[in-house]
Amino acid sequence: MLVLFAILIAIGSLVTSNYLITDLEEEERTRMEVWAEAMRSLNAADENTDMNLVLKVINGNHTIPVIIVDKEGKALSSRNIGKSFSADEDSIGYLTSLAKEFRGDGRAIRIDMPEEIAPGDYITICYDESLMLKRLAIYPYIQLGVVVLFVLIAIFAIFSAMKAEQNKVWVGLSKETAHQLGTPISSLIAWHEVLKENYPDDDLLPEMEKDIKRLERIADRFSKIGSIPEPKPEDVLEVIDRVVTYMRKRTSNKVTITTHYPNEPVIVSLISSLFEWVAENLCKNAVDAMDGAGSIDITVDEDDRWVYVDVKDTGKGIAKGNFDSVFKPGFTTKSRGWGLGLSLAKRIVEDYHKGKIYVVDSVVGVGTTFRIELPKAPAKA
Repeated sequence: MLVLFAILIAIGSLVTSNYLITDLEEEERTRMEVWAEAMRSLNAADENTDMNLVLKVINGNHTIPVIIVDKEGKALSSRNIGKSFSADEDSIGYLTSLAKEFRGDGRAIRIDMPEEIAPGDYITICYDESLMLKRLAIYPYIQLGVVVLFVLIAIFAIFSAMKAEQNKVWVGLSKETAHQLGTPISSLIAWHEVLKENYPDDDLLPEMEKDIKRLERIADRFSKIGSIPEPKPEDVLEVIDRVVTYMRKRTSNKVTITTHYPNEPVIVSLISSLFEWVAENLCKNAVDAMDGAGSIDITVDEDDRWVYVDVKDTGKGIAKGNFDSVFKPGFTTKSRGWGLGLSLAKRIVEDYHKGKIYVVDSVVGVGTTFRIELPKAPAKA
């Protein structure tokens, strides 16, 4: 509605200004016809002519540029041209050329000289639009530009407000989730300690402890969304290894996860718990896309400024038109799911790590490659 209202204002302004300019052009044409009649009267003046009125009309033109030319088109005199000439300038040539332009635009009035004075001779009054009319012709476009600027600012403000509101929802949901997880996790920790005292040799207790620690890490991740934790220099290879170890234990034997690393540690400023979440999300999506059978290749490479983490799967693939859409909240190709995983991953990579995440390549029925780009940690002095 705001954009439509602005467009209507702009159209109304242009239409109104066009009518106004047309009316003023007609009025100036009429004024020049009166001025031409005064010049005709001046050329045909005798002792009975009222020269005061004629001179008053001629001298009353202070706004419309006028050039008088003879029948050969050579300038004879001018008025309101707004240009002064030095002694070495060709003023006649300039005025003649300018008069030709005026005549080409259809702004010329012919005055025949009196037969008794110069039979067959005539002069032509060539005139231009007044400065006020020229400014008025430009004004609607300036106004249109202001309206367009206003619309762009309004749209930017609306989208910024919407994004800020979305961020508040994300942060509120994340912190509430962390808060809600806190109580049952504390209870599980207590029960685990009771079980350790009563059944110290039970083989299931170490696995239960791992799952409890896993829940604690998940709650910690949610609690960090919305806050501004300080990234720390970490070896990205170690972080990815933790994710790979976790995924291998929780996926079927039909899924093969292979890593390709440089020989040396790759140091990046990371919030490790959040980056683990991103890597896990990509791996889980890959497993879902492969229907539990296939291979995942994780490749880490680097140059002078960036570290590149590629996660390639042999799943269903993504249509090229959906490369950007997969990162939008709510987008999912699964029958179950909220479509928030990749959206959160994008926020974590871009907002917290100042990097990029995108689809490098995907072929439907063949597989997909996601890439994460992370700026390298500055070298210590």
